[in-house]
Formats: sequence, structure tokens, C-alpha cells
Amino acid sequence: MSGSRAARVTRRSLLAGGVAVLGAAAVGEAVNLRLLPGRSTMYRALGLDGPAGTIPDATPVPSTSGSFVSTARAGRTVGWTVAAPHTDAPLPIAVALHGYGSGHGDFFGTHLGYDRFLAAHVAAGGAPFAIAAVDGGNRYWHRRADGDDPATMVVDEFLPLLARRGFDTTRLAFVGNSMGGYGALHLGGVLGSAHVRAVSAISPALWTSAGDTARGAFDDAADFRANTVLGRQHALDGVAVRVDCGTGDGFEPAVRTYVDGFTRRPSGGFEPGGHTHAYWRRMAPQQLAFLAHHLHA
Repeated sequence: MSGSRAARVTRRSLLAGGVAVLGAAAVGEAVNLRLLPGRSTMYRALGLDGPAGTIPDATPVPSTSGSFVSTARAGRTVGWTVAAPHTDAPLPIAVALHGYGSGHGDFFGTHLGYDRFLAAHVAAGGAPFAIAAVDGGNRYWHRRADGDDPATMVVDEFLPLLARRGFDTTRLAFVGNSMGGYGALHLGGVLGSAHVRAVSAISPALWTSAGDTARGAFDDAADFRANTVLGRQHALDGVAVRVDCGTGDGFEPAVRTYVDGFTRRPSGGFEPGGHTHAYWRRMAPQQLAFLAHHLHA
């Protein structure tokens, strides 16, 4: 579609005239121009999200699971899993923060398969490290007005637990997708380069204003202003940062704004993909290679 023709396609005319009469090319252009709602759904329907990633056919690295009662989370029982290859030396560790509506187990097994991706990474000669996931609820990985504080739980309770189990928490990274992608960027910035070597966020749930946020992500506008990562990119100075987001992801515009705010552009980038496990699995090998490199740097 030419630029002049695209300019004449208004949101009102698209909705009033019906999407079907425009044809796939016109619909795709309108979606690109953000003239249609449901951009993520439309990209998926038009086959614009690229190939689905697959979990490798590999024996997963050994994993251990447990739980503890979290004082920081107001007495909630918190589950966790650590996946780690066998080594004689203490392993550096990447703390994995899950997305909304899921829990620590979503990173492993048939969901995202990080225990198998990590096994394939090590088998191919990649530097070994451990991946530790923990439950943070649907609280967006920061302290909430009701006293639930998953961020403090990670820092003051989960990291000491990992250290007691023999992992090298002085070589620390954060990784996450969606809500957990925001959490990784947030916690990486809170702790800074004195404690964190790398942060990798896939499809982070970001918004440019409080009025755009999803219900429950923040308590109110003041909570958003206190905890947004936009405008705080400098907090990650000295930390290796990777940000990936699919071009069919509804968060993509805000993620681009965030990435553009760095003085030194993060690793990663934008390619076809949705806000889906299919995209997150496709990006997992690159994500793990990035983490391994910086945890062993």
C-alpha cells in the first residue's frame, strides 16, 4: 500500500466498513500504523509472528524444588525451583522472574523448558550456570500497598537461600518475560552493578504512562511513578542488558521507547514474534548464551 493511500485509511473507516473488505495487505498496513485495535491478535492471525521456538530434545539438567514461608510476602508460602548442571565449583546464578498468571514452574518442563535449553547450551560447550525461579504472585515484583513485597523476598530471602545451597550469588543475573521482564529490569536497577552482572528481559510488560497500565500492575499513579523503569535506564549503568520483544507484541511500542532511552543501546532487539511461549522459546538459546557470557566475564 502506498503512503498516500495508507494515510487515507482512518480508524473510523476501517471499523465502519469492515476489516474483510480491505484484504490482508490493507489490514496489515493498518495494524502496522496502529489504526486497528487488537494488534497482537491481528499479527498472529496474519502469520506475522515468525516461527515458533521448540524445546530441545535433551535430558534436562538436574533440578531441585522447595518452598518457604516469606516474611516479606506477609506470610505467604513461596515455591521455588533451581535447575543446575553438575559441576565441582559453585555456579553463578540467574534468578528467573515469571509472568502474570504463572509461577516458578513455568520456566521448566513443557512450558518454557529452560532446564532443557540449559542442558543443550552446556552440551554445546556453553559456560555452565544455574537458573533459579521463585513465586512472586501477580504483584509485578515490587512492594505493594498491602505489604506484599516480592522484590524484598527475592533479595533478602531467596538469594540467601541460594547462597546457603552453595550457589555463587556474587555472580548474579536476572531474567524474565512479560511481568517478569519488567521485574528483571526493575530489580537489576535497584541492586545495580555492585551486585548484578546481567539482566535479560524478553517481552517486558512496560507502559509509558500510569493511565495505560493493566489493572493491578501498580496500586495507583504514584506507585507507577515510583517503580517504572522508564526514565531510570541509568540505574543499569555497568550492568550488561539485553531486551528482546516481538514486533507483534502489544508492549512493543513502550519497549522501543525504553530501549531508546539508553545511552548505550542494550543487546537484543525486535523481530517477528508475539507475547507468547512460542516466541520466548525461540529466544531462549540467545538469552542463555548472553547470560552465560556475562556471568563468567
